[in-house]
Amino acid sequence: MTLTTVVVGSSVGGVRTAQALRSAGYEGEVVLVGEEETLPYDKPPLSKALLSGDATAGSITLLSEGEASDVDIRLRLGCAATRLDTTERFVELADGERLAYDNLVIATGARARSSPWGQPPGVHVLRTLSDATALGRDLRRGGPLVVIGAGFVGAEVASTARTMGIADVAVVDPVAVPLSRVLNPPVAALFTRLHTERGVMTHFGVGVTGIDATDDGLTVHLGDGSELAAATVVVGIGALPNDEWLLSSGLRIEDGVVCDQYCRAIGGPGVYAVGDVARWFHPRHGRLTRVEHWTNAVEQAACVAHNIAHPGQLRAHEPFEYVWSDQYDWKIQLTGRTGAELDHMTVHGTDPDRSFAVLYGDRDGTFAGALTVNWPRALILCRRAVSTAPPVEEVRHSMETTVKHAVRKAG
Repeated sequence: MTLTTVVVGSSVGGVRTAQALRSAGYEGEVVLVGEEETLPYDKPPLSKALLSGDATAGSITLLSEGEASDVDIRLRLGCAATRLDTTERFVELADGERLAYDNLVIATGARARSSPWGQPPGVHVLRTLSDATALGRDLRRGGPLVVIGAGFVGAEVASTARTMGIADVAVVDPVAVPLSRVLNPPVAALFTRLHTERGVMTHFGVGVTGIDATDDGLTVHLGDGSELAAATVVVGIGALPNDEWLLSSGLRIEDGVVCDQYCRAIGGPGVYAVGDVARWFHPRHGRLTRVEHWTNAVEQAACVAHNIAHPGQLRAHEPFEYVWSDQYDWKIQLTGRTGAELDHMTVHGTDPDRSFAVLYGDRDGTFAGALTVNWPRALILCRRAVSTAPPVEEVRHSMETTVKHAVRKAG
């Protein structure tokens, strides 16, 4: 009997799972279900190259019809999954079709939190290709831009807007030093300076109380009583896992699909989850973890595909953290654990004004993680070190030695 694996979700986690199944030697039927009618596409460019017009929908496609056909992946696009029956083992789609499965991979990702201040014309969130297209259209009309939320997506939108020539850009965040939980306040403050030096007005430590449509556009009301005029507003205040369609399935749903270390969903035999929607037990951390990063989705997809194709050789998913962000002329990359609770030190690259790394260590001096900016060699060293956990001083010495060699070679 031919086995069938249904993958629900056509973003990077779902696409990479389907492809990895074939790479792992899986010979059963593979069906990839996607809510959007468009071919699967990569999402990181939405806030950068696609928004600016340097990329097109075609150039960010993850899987073409021809590529899917070549490896016998059946595409079922333009129809959302609405219900899962884990007893009878089928997924019901919005048009009533039922897809039977032997194995199911839930890869429905996350959606942007909607604006709690309403969404009149000109107010946007950014999560899909249609979101990016609509936002880009409004930005090209000109006028002031207000970005609410100074996380990576909000910062990237502000950066892209400045490169597009929008002169009046403001970023608002209720946290006095955005990213201070991910990094630590002195290091996070560098990103505030990055914005201000590029001409972006920052309103940090103050929240938004309302957004009104006016005859002249939009008015954003702040908690300190001030107001910001805007032609376009982007709300980037986080994301929610797309798990509501699973509430009657019997799976354990708690801020995502709860899974064991092998990414098997609790409460559903033959069901797995990958990407932003998965909340799995991370063996190294000893707790449930949900990660909204591209690299995790890719690595988790490979793990799940292996476990489906080789059920007698299960592999746990225990990745080391990695995330990147492109802002202005900075390539920002984080690996491992970073944050205010860790000790930290800064190492400068060959161009101290543009390239540097912040190394983080536990109280016993063990290397925990790093932030690198415009320094690819440092990132390679740090990603290797994260997996072996040497003394942080050893990592610092290696990086400083690399800088000295580079300076001598240049001289």
